[in-house]
Amino acid sequence: MEDVSRLQAALSGLCPRCRQGKIFKKPFYSPRGFDDMYEFCPHCGLRYEVEPGYFIGAMYVSYAISGGVALVLGFLLFYFGGDPEGWVYAAVVAPVMIVIAPINFRISRVIWLHYVAGIKYVKGL
Repeated sequence: MEDVSRLQAALSGLCPRCRQGKIFKKPFYSPRGFDDMYEFCPHCGLRYEVEPGYFIGAMYVSYAISGGVALVLGFLLFYFGGDPEGWVYAAVVAPVMIVIAPINFRISRVIWLHYVAGIKYVKGL
């Protein structure tokens, strides 16, 4: 099998060690189960949550993503919406945060596993 780059593996939601097994059981758009993760990689057996509370750090990544999205939306409203009243900002940003929550959840965990947790890629697994 052809080697997959770290970025390709992260974008595809693949295991950081073997870059072949999936991290999540269902697609992000499934109404139930968008957060269902495999306990172990289906391909190489890597345990994703190595200890209780392991993904608490991913909440910081999620917070940064949400903050960035809210900031961009705020700038867009300010410059293209003529600096509307505060309730308009809240009425636009809050629903967007709710809609992107499943995507944000998954992206933050994948980033945590691939770029922060220190899990090394093992070629040929």
